[in-house]
Amino acid sequence: MLSLFSRLLHPFLLLLLCQPLQAAQKDPLVRLAAMPNASLLLEENGKTVASKLAGRQMIPASTLKLLTGLAALEHWGEEHRFETRFYLQDNILWVRGGGDPFLVSEELDLIVTALQEQGVHKLDGISTDATLFDSDLKIGGRSSSDNPYDAPISSLAANFNTVSYKKSANKIISAEPQTPMTALGKKIARRYAKKKSRGRVNLISEENGPRYFAELLAAKLRLAGVAVKNRLSAGQVPHGLKPIYTHKNSRTLSTVVAAMMEHSSNFIANSLFLLMAGDKGPLDMNKAQQRMQKWIRKRFKWKEFKVVEGAGLSRENHLSARQLLEVVKEFKPYRELLPNHKGKVLAKTGTLRGISCYAGFLKRDGSWQPFSLLINQPSDYYFRVRVAEALSTRHRLPTALCGKDC
Repeated sequence: MLSLFSRLLHPFLLLLLCQPLQAAQKDPLVRLAAMPNASLLLEENGKTVASKLAGRQMIPASTLKLLTGLAALEHWGEEHRFETRFYLQDNILWVRGGGDPFLVSEELDLIVTALQEQGVHKLDGISTDATLFDSDLKIGGRSSSDNPYDAPISSLAANFNTVSYKKSANKIISAEPQTPMTALGKKIARRYAKKKSRGRVNLISEENGPRYFAELLAAKLRLAGVAVKNRLSAGQVPHGLKPIYTHKNSRTLSTVVAAMMEHSSNFIANSLFLLMAGDKGPLDMNKAQQRMQKWIRKRFKWKEFKVVEGAGLSRENHLSARQLLEVVKEFKPYRELLPNHKGKVLAKTGTLRGISCYAGFLKRDGSWQPFSLLINQPSDYYFRVRVAEALSTRHRLPTALCGKDC
């Protein structure tokens, strides 16, 4: 009888013994502690309460946008507005791009109204000057896909150098009521419409950006009753010509940075990265890298780090969790610009293949506390969010996440 009882009891004992193990495996903080290529740093009121490999150099992915955003906000100030200048010569409208990364369709409507107020009612053509940025930008990590996050960068661009399209009755039309379909937009969309009847694609190359801007502006002017001949060209604004209108974007820099964070816009991030290199072109990535490195060394006194672009696209970018936490802490005055997760987390994600990062602020006991999480090994997409939620709600953290800094 005892032997039979033992045999019956054995499965229940195994179940009881396995339950703590299964619970531990589901615990995101226990899982994180066991990851060989993950780093974490969490402070509470200036004291380290969780630390794991915080000094190791890691790939930050799009959490690098925190550094770019901080640099931009300190460089220009929250209320800064990017400018685009318009000139008139021999009834040709010249447009000089100033690198404004947020010239969306609605902004072009404001431009059209302003130009009409300046007496522009008939044009023989539009010429674009996009020479502020180098015409052959090499951005680390940017691929040649049609995805909007791979959009080319140009100092004169509309709608982030992307086109939104859809097929209707075998015709390719704009998927946005505020954006007329242009010849170049239709040509690019046609490449992809056979496989996908609706989508948003990028303009493929830098030189297409100014051309698309000119086409869209011409279409907007015509809709407003301005006669515009179909003469579109590119070059440099003639020397000595004075602008008839300088357009300041309706959005402040703080709004632009918030949009960059919310949508993880690589276009905005690398536009800002380039613009901080100076106001005289052509600006290229080498100049931008040098200027950023100089600012970082002066601002943070770091010795070991690597930043090759501003969006986090490149795997050559390297920061430690400790360095990223320094950035987060300096971002405190602007933390409301970060995406909000359930009122518990204000933070920026970072994602590349096999890379999952998260950095910003999480709420512990009613107060916002800075954290940085860099996972450089495969994990499910929401794992980082579960880690942040656990750090926010749990008072007692696993001893394995309390390194020498705790």
